[in-house]
Amino acid sequence: MSRLFALSFMLFNVATTYADILSQWRGPNRDGVYAEKNLLKEWPEGGPEMLWSFEGLGKGHGAAAVAGGKIYLTGMTDSLGVLYAFALDGKLLWKKVYGPEWTGSYPGARTTPTIVDNLIYLESGRGVVHCFKTDTGELVWSKDLLKAFDAKNIRWGMAESLLIDGDRIICTPGGPVHNVAALNRFTGETVWTAKGHGEPAAYCSPILVNHNGVRIIVAMTAGSIIGVDADKGKTLWRVQQDQGNKIHANTPLYFDGKILCSSSSARTEHYGLVLLSLSKDGGAVETLWRNLEYTNLMGGVIKKGDYLYGGKYRRKEWYCINLNTGAVHYVHKGFGAGAIVEADGLFYCYSESGELALVDATPDGFHIISSFEVPLGTDQHWAHPVIKDGRLYIRHGDALMVYDISQKEK
Repeated sequence: MSRLFALSFMLFNVATTYADILSQWRGPNRDGVYAEKNLLKEWPEGGPEMLWSFEGLGKGHGAAAVAGGKIYLTGMTDSLGVLYAFALDGKLLWKKVYGPEWTGSYPGARTTPTIVDNLIYLESGRGVVHCFKTDTGELVWSKDLLKAFDAKNIRWGMAESLLIDGDRIICTPGGPVHNVAALNRFTGETVWTAKGHGEPAAYCSPILVNHNGVRIIVAMTAGSIIGVDADKGKTLWRVQQDQGNKIHANTPLYFDGKILCSSSSARTEHYGLVLLSLSKDGGAVETLWRNLEYTNLMGGVIKKGDYLYGGKYRRKEWYCINLNTGAVHYVHKGFGAGAIVEADGLFYCYSESGELALVDATPDGFHIISSFEVPLGTDQHWAHPVIKDGRLYIRHGDALMVYDISQKEK
């Protein structure tokens, strides 16, 4: 019996360590790239076919999570956060009120749900982490990060989309001692905490990288880029990164032993776009270059080959940047900056003015193939596009729009 118990325990740990992450912020690898194929290479005038839409989500900026034949979104109605579940045909399956949401400046739900196996994870703008069942919306557990880790909320409300590491959730409460935390994803109990640089949280959703066998969580807090040992919770290194309002809403990118972070401007020399190189053991970093001309607050960037693409905050400019040198390769002017994702070789650029474009961007130029005005919704155009199974999901405030972008066989 003891051997059977030991075997069962081992299998359980293997299963939870390699949890099936079905949907998360900015795609399978948190880098804005969706592994979709056979998508339209050009849209009809007025945009691709809208399959269905839903209005009435309430206030919110979080993107859709698509997994297991369902679509999940968060919104806020009458100061309360609501988690919605839809069928792929647009039928509302259920909705769950999860408690107070952010009612301050730019009110509404912020998080994009993370779907793992049969569980949903989200963090409210008030700093409370919730876990729900995917089939019914039943609450499994919740935890107030600010109370648990002696942290304070930030100017525009907590906004990170939670990171899953096997049987753990990684979050950044921003407490002076418990700055980054790992929670058991089945119970919410604390596994470890790291002091980081002891700063308030930013609006960054962290990433997990495997660098030469060393697993490192990379996050941005109020004035820092930090690396934390994912297994021990030990802070490994810190690089100063400033932004005037301490926002840091972009998720870091990792590639070829390097870390790239993008922020907007500040009154120091430690802002903008920066590329770091990890030491072989991951215990230290050095700055390879820093570009102060390119400032991106929250629209994300896409790495493609040896170049980086993204919009400049509050400008009608899209940049192509050489990743080897950090130098600006070219600037395309005329289309408003905003969120960017990539699928099947093309970019989907969603401007803050509400225009969506299909773009072929290469080192040779930025070519807008098709574009249209997003027809529904309210408030800011901040939610990032999501692409899944030939469909494009656009969230604009209280509205969700679902488009067919699949390439039909002739």
